[in-house]
Amino acid sequence: MAPAQRCPVCRQTFFCGRGHVYSRKHQRQLKVALERLLPQVEAARKAVRAAQVERYVPEHERCCWCLCCSCEVRKHLSHGNLTVLHGGLLEHLASPEHKKATNKFWWENKAEVQMKEKFLISPQDYARFKKSMVKGLDSYEEKEDEVIKEMAAQIHEVEQNRQELVRSVLEPQAVPDPEEGSSAPGSWKETNSRVTSSSQQPSYLDLPPAPELDWMETGQPLTFIGHQDIPGVGNIHSGATPPWMVQDDEYSPGNQQIGPSYEEFLKEKEKQKLKKLPPDRVGANFDHSSSTSVGWLPSFGRVWNNGRRWQSRHQFKTEAAARNREQSHK
Repeated sequence: MAPAQRCPVCRQTFFCGRGHVYSRKHQRQLKVALERLLPQVEAARKAVRAAQVERYVPEHERCCWCLCCSCEVRKHLSHGNLTVLHGGLLEHLASPEHKKATNKFWWENKAEVQMKEKFLISPQDYARFKKSMVKGLDSYEEKEDEVIKEMAAQIHEVEQNRQELVRSVLEPQAVPDPEEGSSAPGSWKETNSRVTSSSQQPSYLDLPPAPELDWMETGQPLTFIGHQDIPGVGNIHSGATPPWMVQDDEYSPGNQQIGPSYEEFLKEKEKQKLKKLPPDRVGANFDHSSSTSVGWLPSFGRVWNNGRRWQSRHQFKTEAAARNREQSHK
């Protein structure tokens, strides 16, 4: 009987010697394992002529299992913040160690000879990949420079707009000149007031001094509706006390107390103490303010719980009878 041997492809132990590699099961498992690796190798072979360079992301740390070498291989080649797609797998497939392990694997497992070249990369193809990788790095740097220039132009545009906005706010606004025939409401009011004053010509000795209406000279279309003074009541402009400082009798500090009283505080403090006690204790629902009649009997033996309850009951009845006799004599 042949010694036991372990098949890494079928993942089982067999005792039929070298005849196991010719079995139908082994060939089927070998074909499935090679077809699982073949798409990754074909994708890496396409990158030989046109290498792709991207910014590094954690997903580029993925590895693939090399069936011939029985080891994990990094799929991409990363350096700093740049990653060359399929660079790690191409470097492994072009190494002499992989070529030696592939020849051994094909000999031991009796795989199809036509498929062996699909899992190898020649030195000429790897040199072509290096050239395309250099071109890819140059194009990536050009794209990055264009992106940086666009970002710089956007930042410059935003900064210029901000400076123009600040300059427009800080610059003094031009005041319209009434001599130039401006049609602003302020100039029209000034002209109308001049015509009215020249036609009427009132005597300034008999009239009270008019208030200075400086707010009409700002050019805003405002209308003066007169002073709104209430007779007998002053305001803050006439030197009267503001209404929020006048003390009202109803809301004086002596009549209204702010906050709870001391008795309410003690009651609330007692309630807080009772809340900490168990709610199912004896006498929790007892109303201490209620009046008890003479027929009320305690459910315990007097004060110190000594003796029987019937003794307490008889003693209570005796004391009640004696109290009634004293009241009747009085």
